[in-house]
Amino acid sequence: MSHVINGAGPLARVLRLAALLAAAGLVACAAPTAGSDADSLRRQTAFGPIVGRDEAATTGTWRWSGVPYARAPVGPLRWRAPQDPEPWTVARDATRFGPACVQTQRLYGPGLNNRYDETVGTALGRTVGSEDCLYLNIWTPASRPAAPRPVIVFVHGGSNISGYTADPVYDGAALARSQDAVVVSVNYRLGIFGFLDAAPLKTGQREEDSGNFALLDISRALEFVAGNIAAFGGDPGRVTLMGQSAGAVNVDALLVSPMLVARERPVFHRVAALSGGLSTAATLPRGAIAGVLPRSVWATRGEALLLESLIAGGHAANEAQARQLARDAAPAQLAAWLRAMPADTLLDLVRTRLAARGMAASNPIPDGWVLPPDPIAAVRAGRYVKVPVLAGHARDETKLFPQLFALRPDLGGTSGRLLDDAAVFALAHRYDPDGPPQTRIEQWIPPAYLPTDAPRTGFDARAAELDRLWFTAIRDDMMNALHSRQRELWAYEFEWDELPAPFDRIFGAAHAFDLPFVFGNFGPSLFANISFSRANAPGRLALSQAMMASLGAFARSGNPNDPSLGREWPQWPGRLVFDATAMDKAIGVR
Repeated sequence: MSHVINGAGPLARVLRLAALLAAAGLVACAAPTAGSDADSLRRQTAFGPIVGRDEAATTGTWRWSGVPYARAPVGPLRWRAPQDPEPWTVARDATRFGPACVQTQRLYGPGLNNRYDETVGTALGRTVGSEDCLYLNIWTPASRPAAPRPVIVFVHGGSNISGYTADPVYDGAALARSQDAVVVSVNYRLGIFGFLDAAPLKTGQREEDSGNFALLDISRALEFVAGNIAAFGGDPGRVTLMGQSAGAVNVDALLVSPMLVARERPVFHRVAALSGGLSTAATLPRGAIAGVLPRSVWATRGEALLLESLIAGGHAANEAQARQLARDAAPAQLAAWLRAMPADTLLDLVRTRLAARGMAASNPIPDGWVLPPDPIAAVRAGRYVKVPVLAGHARDETKLFPQLFALRPDLGGTSGRLLDDAAVFALAHRYDPDGPPQTRIEQWIPPAYLPTDAPRTGFDARAAELDRLWFTAIRDDMMNALHSRQRELWAYEFEWDELPAPFDRIFGAAHAFDLPFVFGNFGPSLFANISFSRANAPGRLALSQAMMASLGAFARSGNPNDPSLGREWPQWPGRLVFDATAMDKAIGVR
């Protein structure tokens, strides 16, 4: 896959085709045209026409969902760089979300129906989604733009092993309408399908050989946006790339990617990285949790998956035979065997064999081209895409992950959560936030971490220490490195914890709890019933409006300051505090 903009690369092809279509009058404008609803929502992409959904009466927006930005990465295209979709001529329906990328179901996945419903809890541990998943979604205000609108491209989280754009928290309508922006959300390959460094898959093509297929997917989606978003009223010269959690990791990876630094023209112009970062152990405080592991770690995992696959596929009886076969067989034959294995079989090997060996995680691979060996060193040397950056952090990030207190004695040495995921879902799914408490804190948190506010040993103190070694550490490492090269840096602390008791102490301002405020979505979703009550509605709605306004300002100008904040947002290392009482927003500066 070439990335030369003025040559024969995919973005160049898309831009040339889009220009020809525009010159011929074939690219639909962003405003509705006369005729049927279908005609008014028809847009011409570089690959073919699509027809979206008019939701003006309910959300004030138009939506196009399930828009293919790449060919299905199946069969011989599994573990290959994303390819252009097959062109089409008959208008394609774009009113339904594309399938989630194949994954093992967790609390943060799509269940059996690619939406938030009761199967999110009943499908835990099962394979869900599809390999045919490289689709994106577009929301625009249901009106003619006075000028091209800023574009916000969102990359979901999920530890790079789960997640889906049809999650109701990620619905872009409220953000698009309130900020007069175009909002895009992107599916990308997950787990071993998104990140795999396996020797038989090497082709000599440096993008593919990186093993960073998920990052190549997101990059390809950005190319699609660059070449097509004008047809939806968007400004391809003002694209904000925003990600949360693993999405923030991936966004930072693209910020420092030599592949993107080498581009003549950028495909994004601001970055918003919420609750993420990208550091090796070399630049973090002692004991901190690094997200970038040596490439050798990922090569070892790739070899382990290959050997286990040969055994599971009946090609070898044990590991010794599998190793011999891996040495003797042609790489192309081994690659063909891997690509022929059912996705469920491969994920089952990850769930069982690889997980038992500590090899179930996924993250960007420092190959040297798609991701540099040391991202922080690359930033300090000026080798990154120089754009304004906004970083988000939630005060109680790690209260979503108290199981990790078991990592080390200094964090407590045992899990901080008593309920398993099935029990958490069952309780949260049916909870009445406006009734009396229907659970007790003792059902959630072990006695060793109670009372929660006990100095050093309480749940709050343990969570704060884990955050210091994880989310705060990686945020500060990246922002301080960027600060050595530029001034256009802003950060916020999310501290809203007006949840109904006892969830104000169990979760507080936890990881991802800022997302409903960023998107303006407080309807049914994983933690909505335990978080959003009639009593806290005035304050949280006011805070959400301020958070959306600041993101809109950032998308428009590269600066998040907005009059609705009521105060000046200082540049890094200053931070804005997003909080609210039950009745009104409470925004401060730190």
